[in-house]
Amino acid sequence: MQVSDAVEKRMSVRAFLSDPPPSDVVKAIVEKAARAPSGGNLQPWRVHVLGGEALKALVADVAAVIAEDPRRETPEYAVYPQDLWEPLRTRRFQAGEDLYAALEIPREDKVGRLAQFSNNFRLFGAPVGLFFTLDRRVGPPQWSDVGMFMQTIMLLAVEAGLDTCAQEAWSQFPKTVGRHLELPETEMLFSGMALGYRDAAHPINGLRTRRDPLDQIATFRGV
Repeated sequence: MQVSDAVEKRMSVRAFLSDPPPSDVVKAIVEKAARAPSGGNLQPWRVHVLGGEALKALVADVAAVIAEDPRRETPEYAVYPQDLWEPLRTRRFQAGEDLYAALEIPREDKVGRLAQFSNNFRLFGAPVGLFFTLDRRVGPPQWSDVGMFMQTIMLLAVEAGLDTCAQEAWSQFPKTVGRHLELPETEMLFSGMALGYRDAAHPINGLRTRRDPLDQIATFRGV
């Protein structure tokens, strides 16, 4: 598979089969992804991979927190800026509308939309969860390094016949996740990621989010 093929095929899968991928395949993906670039070769990332009973226990604990008080924990950071401006606001709005349309959940069905959002914290049924952390003392450049590490994992997963969904939503429950990962206070939760085999029959996996045309995202001079 060429890199361009993996880039085109990669998507945020939101319905997985329960079949776990082979452990050696998962380990190989993470090991190869460590070749991702980082400024000064700091390699600021750390990834915690959970499956089986360890993952079930985390999912159950987060579900209990959500049922009691979904705002009980202080998120690690704001995933989106407040008062999004154009064109960011429209892009986010359209992605949400397209997603719920694929599931035939109308705007007035608030309960249905909330139930779908809560699937984030079941990793959409994926049998493997990856949780990315980094030292609190690093800054935004190192956060971008972790993003490149995550993207490399996602492309290698495609090559291996697997699918993923990056989930910054997990940063809303740093204490619960941190307890399961045995994180020290100096380490912060950046993002989760679902990993597994997509449920090709599920309508949500027919959704491909839109992309702006080239002339709206790039300028070229002397090229």
